[in-house]
Amino acid sequence: MEKNLSYFMREELKNEEIVEMAGPDSIKDENGNPVVFQIKRLRRETVDKIYDYYRTLKPALDKNKKPYVVDGKMVMKEEKDYAKALRHVMAEALVYPNLRDEKLMKFYDCIDMTEMPIKVFTQKEYAEVIKMLNHVLGIDDEDEEEQQDDLDSAKN
Repeated sequence: MEKNLSYFMREELKNEEIVEMAGPDSIKDENGNPVVFQIKRLRRETVDKIYDYYRTLKPALDKNKKPYVVDGKMVMKEEKDYAKALRHVMAEALVYPNLRDEKLMKFYDCIDMTEMPIKVFTQKEYAEVIKMLNHVLGIDDEDEEEQQDDLDSAKN
């Protein structure tokens, strides 16, 4: 008997839907209400590609600035710029406000979209937007705790 795979054929996982959420309380519209943000639910592979873009390999050097060599091969050191990658994910995921908008970037004198999140948002707003992104992208800490509680309950 052939197993039904249609349960795993979910359109929502193929598309990057747009979710609306109230933004930080400090950003208000003309009526005094928090501005509604639009966040694209990026696919996991999209996020992974962005993070890979900020990963570099460099020769591992000793204190004399000479490369380490083991078995005739140069030892490489991996460096990752997580902060810049996160800002890139934010710029990709935010549909409104569009941090890649030409006018907005010109207003802040930016040519690199990864600078935009730290120019457009205060530190507190930035932290709140990261929480919003984590929630929409499914990497929410609270969800992980709930999943662990569910797993613990299932074991008992």
